[in-house]
Amino acid sequence: MQVNKSDQSVVLEKEAAKKLKFGKNSGFKTELRRRVDELFQNPDRKARDCPQMYAKTIILLFSFFGLYSLLVLVAQTWWQVIPLGIMLGVVTAGIGFGIQHDGAHHAYSDSLWINKLMAMSLGLIGGSSYLWHWKHNILHHTYTNIAGHDMDLDVGIFGRLSPSHPHLAFHRWQHYYLWLLYGLLAIKWHFYDDFYYLIAGKIGDHRYPRPKSSNLVIFFGSKLVFFVVAFAIPLQFHALWQVLTSYGLVAVTLGVVLSVVFQLAHVVEEADFPLPIAEVSLIEKDWAVHQIETTVNFSRNNHLMTWLLGGLNFQVEHHLFPNICHINYPELSKVVEQTCREYGVRYNQHSSFWSGLSSHYRWLRKMGTTF
Repeated sequence: MQVNKSDQSVVLEKEAAKKLKFGKNSGFKTELRRRVDELFQNPDRKARDCPQMYAKTIILLFSFFGLYSLLVLVAQTWWQVIPLGIMLGVVTAGIGFGIQHDGAHHAYSDSLWINKLMAMSLGLIGGSSYLWHWKHNILHHTYTNIAGHDMDLDVGIFGRLSPSHPHLAFHRWQHYYLWLLYGLLAIKWHFYDDFYYLIAGKIGDHRYPRPKSSNLVIFFGSKLVFFVVAFAIPLQFHALWQVLTSYGLVAVTLGVVLSVVFQLAHVVEEADFPLPIAEVSLIEKDWAVHQIETTVNFSRNNHLMTWLLGGLNFQVEHHLFPNICHINYPELSKVVEQTCREYGVRYNQHSSFWSGLSSHYRWLRKMGTTF
């Protein structure tokens, strides 16, 4: 999003920030910031506008349109549709992880318009970059893992992800059925979430400024582009049931990949789920320590996974420095881990994707059976 904000946006962000306070800076954040700034004194290392990002963008977009063209224009049999649909779903998630996410956090480029353009690639996934800014950048990144504030924890009555969420009898099976519901995330997003947020003017209990003028045009324009790509064009070549089936395959793949990657960062055994001191609306630990102890990395040494996930297996570094390009996360993680060790801050990580997945499964089971 643009840095030049309307007065209404500034006021609402300040109001949101007043709802909860964090403990005073213990010196950890200042020292960590100094060390990271020192890292970028090297002229060969850039915080943004990294050549690798532009190359990745080209690869992902060519892969997306190539797979899409094969699925729409070439595929005729189920054994062609299924692998193409799954691969398209994975690449679509990759656009979200590797292009949109950096653009939305102003981490892609030093140029405002390039960041906004990259953030708008969310339209290919079927989402709104404007609403993503409020739900993800403001609420999730400010209030990570704080129930009632971090809307990424809220799955309604269908699941219990935090100890402070109400427990319902059927949650005892959530470690089985939630995996299926993860597949519906993208479909719900496409047809319901963004439109509901737009009409309601709030995300959860948090009000936000509805998009106006150019942002409103971009909202409906991106939705139109998505529905044309997902349905209007394929319907020129295939029957309705075939289009809906293919859409469902791509959307379910997208939903599962997006859900699992983000859940492994926060909804696992090692992550904290702190509650504020009610009388003063205060989180005891300072903001930087809070971000680290509510977030978990995984597969730090897997270079292919780092590329495919846009560095989101380094969520600790992302939450601390969201405006630094994810290309730098592996090197940043060494600085963060060392600083944590010196200051006695717990640095959470899983050695592999599978260990993170197992931890998420165990946490779901625990939340479903513990009152």
